[in-house]
Amino acid sequence: MSGFGIENLPFGARADAGGAATGIVVRFEDSVLDVRALAADGLLDDTGVPRTALEAANLDALLACGRVAGAAVREAVAALLADGRAERALSPLAGTRLALPFTVGDYVDFFASLEHATNVGRMFRPDGEALPAAWRHLPIAYHGRAGTVVVSGTPIRRPRGILPGPAGPRRAPTEALDFELELGIVAGGPANAVGVPVGVDEADARIFGVVLVNDWSARDVQRFEYVPLGPFNGKSFATSVSAWVVVLDALEGARVAPVAQDPPPAAHLQARDPWALDLELEAELQGGRVTAGNSRGLYWTFAQQLAHAAENGATIRPGDLFASGTVSGPARGSEGCLLELTRGGTEPLLLADGSERAFLADGDEVTLRAQSADGTVALGPVTGAILPAH
Repeated sequence: MSGFGIENLPFGARADAGGAATGIVVRFEDSVLDVRALAADGLLDDTGVPRTALEAANLDALLACGRVAGAAVREAVAALLADGRAERALSPLAGTRLALPFTVGDYVDFFASLEHATNVGRMFRPDGEALPAAWRHLPIAYHGRAGTVVVSGTPIRRPRGILPGPAGPRRAPTEALDFELELGIVAGGPANAVGVPVGVDEADARIFGVVLVNDWSARDVQRFEYVPLGPFNGKSFATSVSAWVVVLDALEGARVAPVAQDPPPAAHLQARDPWALDLELEAELQGGRVTAGNSRGLYWTFAQQLAHAAENGATIRPGDLFASGTVSGPARGSEGCLLELTRGGTEPLLLADGSERAFLADGDEVTLRAQSADGTVALGPVTGAILPAH
């Protein structure tokens, strides 16, 4: 199964030669479907979504219409494909340039994997507790840089930063560049008013869709700067997302019960019907798979993450991106980043070409993939190649 058949139909945006978005498309197998053409012919009028939203350059206006609107358009497109009326709007995916599908408003990266948080804590705080005191009581996160979120395929420039060293701190290109295998949710619908929280049981209605995320990290910069306020320059240089937004309704079959939380979370994080996503994840480095895991083991759910972000009355707006943080499993080889896979660089990976990697080298290419356990629904891949530092 391709994962991009009639069961999926994710949304993206076509790009011009300069990378600017020029129109909404839907992926169907190895083709893209021009949503603007269908809307112009009145074939999507029954969805209730304004034509202006469907004829826009990217998904921003459709996100503002909310999750129900996205699901309605997906269902209408599926019907048009089934009866052949959408054929004239199809063109080959090969050769189609894709843009960042939506304008990222705020970007928040969580720390939702117990295994990842524990592994990193043991490496970064060997003489202290692996988990911060608050970790099991609330979803911890840092606020990233929306302006450096880029679409899959965008090259990643090795950043410079302040690195620790025996002779004192120095400014230099990072020597510990890493990938992070993550999921993300894209918010949709009207924003909550400032000062009005979003309940955990309201969160489903505000999750438009799901993307795959690579939150690139400079581990040496991160280690030196992160106490007491957390990551800053070690992560803000680039975050890659897939070119396709899979609407949450397409992943209904991948919903499973989440892991048990001990102690029970605070009242604002206790959902009536909690769920996690059973998605198989993997990362490739230089064309060879280096890790594989599953997102169903995330400790904090996406509904809890979104609700906690707004618990203090902060606004959640359409186009806001919430990432899970690195998804790691308990078994060796299921860790979602090189920092864990190589035990902080002390146990380098052997690649298929015979070379070794503790962290990423210039010229390396990383590709992340995700799909439902039955293979019917895939998230768009996320690829990035490393360029030398300026």
